[in-house]
Amino acid sequence: MQAIRIHKHGGIEVLNYESLPTPKPKENEVIIQIRAAAMNHLDIWVRRGVPGVPLPMILGSDGAGIITEIGDKVTKFNINDEVCIQPLTYCDKCDYCINGMQNYCHKIGILGETQDGTFCEYMAISESNVYPKPSHLSFEETAAFPLTAQTAYSMLVRRAKIQVGETVFVWGAGSGVGTMAIQIAKAKGCNVIATAGSEKKINHAKDLGADFVLDHYNQNIVNQVKEYTDGFGVDVIIEHVGEATWEKSMKILGKGGRLVTCGATTGPKVNIDIRHLFSKQQSIMGSTMGDSAAFDECLSLILDKKIKPIIDRSFSFEKIRDAHDYLENSSHVGKVILLPK
Repeated sequence: MQAIRIHKHGGIEVLNYESLPTPKPKENEVIIQIRAAAMNHLDIWVRRGVPGVPLPMILGSDGAGIITEIGDKVTKFNINDEVCIQPLTYCDKCDYCINGMQNYCHKIGILGETQDGTFCEYMAISESNVYPKPSHLSFEETAAFPLTAQTAYSMLVRRAKIQVGETVFVWGAGSGVGTMAIQIAKAKGCNVIATAGSEKKINHAKDLGADFVLDHYNQNIVNQVKEYTDGFGVDVIIEHVGEATWEKSMKILGKGGRLVTCGATTGPKVNIDIRHLFSKQQSIMGSTMGDSAAFDECLSLILDKKIKPIIDRSFSFEKIRDAHDYLENSSHVGKVILLPK
């Protein structure tokens, strides 16, 4: 089979489209013929050099396809079933896993970072990570939602505990997390302010249901948000940008507000004035990945058509370097899809 693999960290030149043996299933595994995979910024970070990544590594966290083989103890699926992949892995033995708090598992992992991922023609994976493909979605659409939906849902619902009527601020409406955060917040009855960097992305955010959309390059975010909220600020901020936006985020966060961060695309070092933090009784929360229950709830929202995957464009596996360049330059609105031959 063909796969996209890195043997060392670096620029797009380390991305290899190469031949590997087709895997065979272990007793609790299925073999999935990948029909579509989706890119995430995680792929870029892993390529550049996330500490602890075992090399060589097949990249990719999201995927959808058809089961072609099943292991001896597989009970939930049959050959030819159309499926999607839940990209997070857990030990399923620790107290956190047993008590339904898998996102705190000490051995939590993710496809394409801690073990080989989805950018391959055939993949062996535990049946516990496999779900039936929503019948109303294509393979491309199915591959486009798992990691970003799970991430956004965990930030909004698990960590921030959003409530009906609250105002949620989302940076980067064109990103995968931003696209899902807008939809999930609206599905939960929140008012949404979003930012985007082009007219196309602004219209995209409005189409998803954002109530107020700002151009983060050409408008004064702080003044506009304070005017829109009558000076109160926002209840929740979805922050995944880091250094470039952090100061503005803290200025627009209202009393009792919760800022939830899952990334640092522009850098990890930020300043915090703790006087504002305690005087306004604010909370800053970290969030990463999610648990299988969050995936179940995201899948329910998909099946109820309350949220939908958004696809920007597709690349063939052979064009992986072009795809990385495209994603790295923030040219996308929604998800970038990879297709095998």
